[in-house]
Amino acid sequence: MAENSGNGSTPVLAFIVGGLLVVVAVIAFMMYSGGGFGQSKSVDVNIKAPDISMPAKPAG
Repeated sequence: MAENSGNGSTPVLAFIVGGLLVVVAVIAFMMYSGGGFGQSKSVDVNIKAPDISMPAKPAG
C-alpha cells in the first residue's frame, strides 16, 4: 500500500501566501489610487507668454 508522506502543511502555507498576496494588492491599490499615507497631489502651472508685436511696415 502507498504510504501518506505528506504532513499537511501545504494548505497552511498556501493560505499564508494567499493572505500576503491580498495584503500587497491592497497596499498597491491604495498607493496608486492616491488614497492613504497623507500625500496630497496638487499641480499649479502658471505660464505667461511674452508679448510679441509685428515690426512696422517699411515706408514706400
